[in-house]
Amino acid sequence: MAHTVSSDCVACGACVDTCPVGAISMADKAVVDASACIDCGACEGACPTGAIKPE
Repeated sequence: MAHTVSSDCVACGACVDTCPVGAISMADKAVVDASACIDCGACEGACPTGAIKPE
């Protein structure tokens, strides 16, 4: 199970720097690569807007 990013994302990049496996990239908002995500939850805790949730 990967994490998903809602429209609450403000593209601050905090999650990108926190992901230990580099599964997050930036476009208009953060994008989680489900095949690379190890479901650790680091991104969820780093997100200041609460935009990242478990799928």
